Amino acid sequence: MTLQSKIQASSTALIIVDLQNDFLSPQGAYARGNTVSAPALQLPARIAPAAKALKAKGGYVAASQFTLWPDAHGEPMVSPHLLEKRPFLRKGDFAPGSVGQANVPELQDCFDLLVCKVAYSAFFNTQLDWVLRKAGIHTVVVCGIVTNGGVASTARDAHLRDYNVIVLSDGCAAFSDALHEASLADLASIGKVMTCDAWVSSLA
Repeated sequence: MTLQSKIQASSTALIIVDLQNDFLSPQGAYARGNTVSAPALQLPARIAPAAKALKAKGGYVAASQFTLWPDAHGEPMVSPHLLEKRPFLRKGDFAPGSVGQANVPELQDCFDLLVCKVAYSAFFNTQLDWVLRKAGIHTVVVCGIVTNGGVASTARDAHLRDYNVIVLSDGCAAFSDALHEASLADLASIGKVMTCDAWVSSLA
């Protein structure tokens, strides 16, 4: 990928993947299941200033919300592979419109767009691509959780759709440093990997 030394903010979108209360809050579903990623707890404080810097320069900020849609009886429809790994998930977790589904408070005022997603990628079965193209976006910057899951899938789907891709190395996290670093090394083959501060400094 070739990027100019300065990134045009007006054609850039930051996509914040899954920084939600049910993943990160002490009262959330993952805390109840003792499955919170400690490095992920540090992300909102880094990402919020970056999102606001992009907005100040005329850029676009989107966020995905992992969502467990209820069936006719109100029970969450959970993919078998996810339920096997996260058996603690129960009625009300990641439910549409719930506190748990909502993005963490530090990011609440940052968004131009929220999309509900049911799989890893923020592009899968959502309106994200349509909206970004209508907004004149050419560069997609991805951050959030987890590096080897939602972040990697979203970045790869952006690449397949011919967006310029940037991944914020200290703006995403995984459940281990090894997974995080391996995923960043892999993603460098389809885009540019930068720190939050370096990316903000590069905005035209």
